[in-house]
Amino acid sequence: MSDVDLSSEQYEKHREAGEILAQVREEAAERVEVGASHLELAEWTEDRIRELGGEPAFPVNISIDEEAAHATPSADDESTFGEEMINLDIGVHIDGWLADTAITADLSGHDELAEAPEAALDAALDLVEPGVETGEIGAAIEEVIDDYGYNPVVNLTGHGLGRWDQHTPPNIPNRAVSQSVELEAGDVVAVEPFATDGGGKVSEGSDEQIFALDREQSVRNRDARKALDQITEQFRTLPFATRWLDVDRPEMALRRLERQSVVHGYPVLKEDEGALVSQKEHTVIVTEDGCEVTTRR
Repeated sequence: MSDVDLSSEQYEKHREAGEILAQVREEAAERVEVGASHLELAEWTEDRIRELGGEPAFPVNISIDEEAAHATPSADDESTFGEEMINLDIGVHIDGWLADTAITADLSGHDELAEAPEAALDAALDLVEPGVETGEIGAAIEEVIDDYGYNPVVNLTGHGLGRWDQHTPPNIPNRAVSQSVELEAGDVVAVEPFATDGGGKVSEGSDEQIFALDREQSVRNRDARKALDQITEQFRTLPFATRWLDVDRPEMALRRLERQSVVHGYPVLKEDEGALVSQKEHTVIVTEDGCEVTTRR
């Protein structure tokens, strides 16, 4: 038996973040329709999180068709939804304690592809308990997605969630792997299968709208300094969007900070063959005898 106290304040905050997130995910998915604005949906979702008592843990990711992650609208984005495959990846934190979830809202008519990661996630969550190997969870995800006739995206993984830290060990692979670690009671992990009708690998595109702090240092430019003050106070080490910055020319301020290695960007990740990608994600707390899904309604 482990001596983790799952009723401690830390876990209560993880649960509270998950509860807000479960509600917001469903409400946001219902707002996805042909002709709706990407920017309006992102801003509505982020505002709704705050309204319910949380803070966005990262900018709402709105990934379209071959995009798998890190796509969020810019401040002047005029994109609207078409008959596409749309993934919403949303995070909430309470005092830095996180929850992370994703859902595919499909307008493209690829029902089975949208269903595959959901079924894979259910199979994965059935296995989660102390002592289970992360590779075993990956094997279950891969098997279900294979059975649907698709490929898992192999170079994206689930991950642990720390305080003010969106990606911590352990990684939860989306396929069978030989090297893995055992889950322990008290671990907080996001399990996120991705399925594709392509080859199953993603690589970086050129667009970057999401950034995170690497290190604090003195910055001479006034706008860059103002941006850095806001980043360190408000977002700390969590990812943020260019459109969240309250400075005159946020793109230029971020370019300066990036050149000085103060922040790094997250380029949009795209399926290598330009194929469709679907996604489903829940956050779980590993308990003594299984797991508690914090982001399920």
